[in-house]
Amino acid sequence: MCQSFLFQTGSKNFIWLMSDNMHHQWLLLAACFWVIFMFMVASKFITLTFKDPDGYGAKQEPLILTAVTKVEEVHVPEEKHWPEEFQPTGKAFSGNLIRQPLVHMERLELLRNVCRDAALRNLSHTAVSKFVLDRIFVCDKHKILFCQTPKVGNTQWKKVLIVLNGAFSSIEEIPENIVHDHEKNGLPRLSSFSDSEIKKRLNLYFKFFIVRDPFERLISAFKDKFVHNPRFEPWYRHEIAPGIIRKYRKNRTETKGLQFEDFVRYLGDPNHRWLDVQFGDHIIHWVTYVELCAPCEITYSVIGHHETLEDDAPYILKAAGIDHLVSYPTIPPGITVYNKTKVERYFSGVSKRDIRRLYARFEGDFKLFGYREPDFLLN
Repeated sequence: MCQSFLFQTGSKNFIWLMSDNMHHQWLLLAACFWVIFMFMVASKFITLTFKDPDGYGAKQEPLILTAVTKVEEVHVPEEKHWPEEFQPTGKAFSGNLIRQPLVHMERLELLRNVCRDAALRNLSHTAVSKFVLDRIFVCDKHKILFCQTPKVGNTQWKKVLIVLNGAFSSIEEIPENIVHDHEKNGLPRLSSFSDSEIKKRLNLYFKFFIVRDPFERLISAFKDKFVHNPRFEPWYRHEIAPGIIRKYRKNRTETKGLQFEDFVRYLGDPNHRWLDVQFGDHIIHWVTYVELCAPCEITYSVIGHHETLEDDAPYILKAAGIDHLVSYPTIPPGITVYNKTKVERYFSGVSKRDIRRLYARFEGDFKLFGYREPDFLLN
């Protein structure tokens, strides 16, 4: 009986111990779940706090706070009036856009330094003539000046300004034949104002233009005007091309239309201006950015690059204070990427002498806007 009693007592104690251990295990398990839950909440809070939900593009990246310090180190020209939106706050920029203020300030600083280079003065400076003022389009409603640099996506920027000026309510409504019809598109040129009004706008308005690799732009101009000619502008093939061929074609028995090497010889000729006068304003498609926009004489607010237009376009709209009013048209994937293979292919049939003469004319554009001298010129 004693053994039975001891057995019963031991069993009860064992059951009680097992129950107590299980109770502790459940409490421990519940505590672990609570800690994991609180960690997940804290992690979510940190993510929401330090990531920008309004950034341009799909990829979200943490804010790079060191960019603020770097921006302050860049000397900004005193003439610039940078809006508060330029500051890289969590609300305004994310990913690539947080670096945009620094990128554009560096571009302007490079421009200023090259403009001060006495050795390049003849290639970087020009008078603010009527030819230049004819290239600058005005949006008085939003105080914007846009200098046209053909073959770098200017048609789309014109559409943006046409909408801002109120001629059409959206970009999609603008007929293609209206965009370049300056009597119907509602875009006044700066040259149409009095001297005092011109000076006032140059001093006070937001001013910008777009550039791309100078040699790639010349290839685009050649293809657009002398090969494809999509807008049916017959004077390029029937008037300008024959004039270039007569003076610059080496093989007089060649009966083909204008070739790229003929075009390059014309552009690189130090005496090209006598033909330019005959061609009139049609030369805007291939003259230098310096001749078009006088960047060393006019203090521009922003200089966009065709190669980074996906980032530059929204930045320009925001910097001008119009990003809530209009958007830049969708950019087809890959269309703005520099095509090195294409450039080398076009210049492969041109003599080194002619390429060097061409570069000598466009060196100012290469240096002012940070484009590298082509590799095939160095070989």
